[in-house]
Amino acid sequence: MRQETGKTILITGAASGIGRATALFFAKQGWYVALTDIAGPLLADLAAEIGENRCCFHVMDVADIKSVSQAMDLLGPQLSYQLDVLFNCAGILKMGPHHGMDIQDQHLMVDVNLKGILNCIHASFSMLRQTKGACIINMSSASSVYGTPELAVYSATKFAVRGLTEALNIEYEPLGITVCDVAAAYVRTPMILEAGNRAVSVEKLGVRIEPIDVAKSVWKSAHGTKVHRQVGLMTRLSSVLVWAFPFAAKQITKWVAFSPEKSAKI
Repeated sequence: MRQETGKTILITGAASGIGRATALFFAKQGWYVALTDIAGPLLADLAAEIGENRCCFHVMDVADIKSVSQAMDLLGPQLSYQLDVLFNCAGILKMGPHHGMDIQDQHLMVDVNLKGILNCIHASFSMLRQTKGACIINMSSASSVYGTPELAVYSATKFAVRGLTEALNIEYEPLGITVCDVAAAYVRTPMILEAGNRAVSVEKLGVRIEPIDVAKSVWKSAHGTKVHRQVGLMTRLSSVLVWAFPFAAKQITKWVAFSPEKSAKI
């Protein structure tokens, strides 16, 4: 159980990739970590690695509000009902031409990437509100800068996350809760490395960001007030280019992320 004087963070999608790296990083800094994911065995392995005195865990499906509410009810006592940081990291990505993608996969991305964040904020709000200096950190993406071909629905969910972050950053400020997001391009995680279908942008840009790089940015966000934090040179560069040359954003995106020939094959 959390020590009375310790800081706490709850991480969704903690079993692998960015979530796992963030959990390990915060635990090493002395934080008490609440781990959640749908992958029970991997979650248990991570909890064993961190140590039972430094963490707690619960299997949770962010897309299911009943699952989220139940998990928060069970984790609350272990956190002494104090939550310094909620890191909404859970997300899924299906790549490929939009007209060739199963509609159920499209819906699932919305359910996990957007509705999952809404569910977690709703279910953890009472803990956040009664914790001085609490922070909500949402995992965003470089694809929230300009709609990205072969990532259309994923990109749309990240645009929504960006808008939600900006709105709640203002709305929750009087409540003492900071809301921000962390955006990255392709990160070396199983979601990208084991994808059966890779977008053109993956091949052109490469996978250059490590999960620990994102974890360190989450740490900075937990201790700062910056609304949007970009990870990696490509993420920062794309943001600057779209801001500075909005008239060229479409052409830049087409050059980086689109293959007419691939799209026509579906």
